[in-house]
Amino acid sequence: MPVELSYVQAVILGIVEGLTEFLPISSTGHLTIAEQLLGLPVQAPAVTAYTAIIQIGAIAATFIYFARTIARLAVAWFRGLTTPTARQEHDYRLAWAVIVGSIPVGIVGFLLKDVISGPLRSLWVVAGALVLWSAVIWVAEQRHDVLVKQGTQRGEGQVTVVDGLVIGLVQCFSLIPGVSRSGATISAGLLRGIDRVTATRLSFFMAIPALTAAGLFELVDARHDLGALGVGQMLVGILVAFVTAYASIAWLLRFVATNSLRPFVWYRVALGVLLVVALAAGWVSAT
Repeated sequence: MPVELSYVQAVILGIVEGLTEFLPISSTGHLTIAEQLLGLPVQAPAVTAYTAIIQIGAIAATFIYFARTIARLAVAWFRGLTTPTARQEHDYRLAWAVIVGSIPVGIVGFLLKDVISGPLRSLWVVAGALVLWSAVIWVAEQRHDVLVKQGTQRGEGQVTVVDGLVIGLVQCFSLIPGVSRSGATISAGLLRGIDRVTATRLSFFMAIPALTAAGLFELVDARHDLGALGVGQMLVGILVAFVTAYASIAWLLRFVATNSLRPFVWYRVALGVLLVVALAAGWVSAT
């Protein structure tokens, strides 16, 4: 069906994407809610593509914010491929952890693309995932507290390839709208005994290949719908998402240094319950 997207809608969706992409509250879930409130056809291919394409702004924000770290890991990885002694460096292992952890979500996302962009794009799914995954985040924080008391948490220099694989596998759950990619990866990191700041940084690193692949794939897949979406609207959405995502990254890293993720749990549960009430009352449509 034809989709008309105004510049105001583009700005709103860009803000929602940038603010929620890296917070453990589900950007896809919030975008789905925003699209419903804006009167957009949630399951229309053009709308689904647009929400993936404006992630490019969030990706760019991650690249720029972590430019030095990314360059450091890239150098360590390439050195390790040819120099045996370089393979003992923690940056080499961390780079492999990010690479290995980024593979599962790409495979699962490709195989289940039609399901993810179709049946799962329902506010009932979003509501359920918001509430249910909150329990996982809560349990992860409980384990974090225990390890802090024991003094047995691991930092960035102790991250292994196995950590990356486990976190990457858990990241696949984020393909369900409402789970949250950052919520899944940070929780997995905490459950693996990694400290909260390191788990959050890992979440950002793993977002780069995942979001880049999703954005580029949707850009190619929706190339015939670009005129309907509006190139100008897409560029505005990407720019707004970039600015808000950069601010979101900086804020979250400061927040997790001294705070738990429990406030996000309460927010997720409250939003999920509110959605259930709104859907049951017929105030909003599920799709």
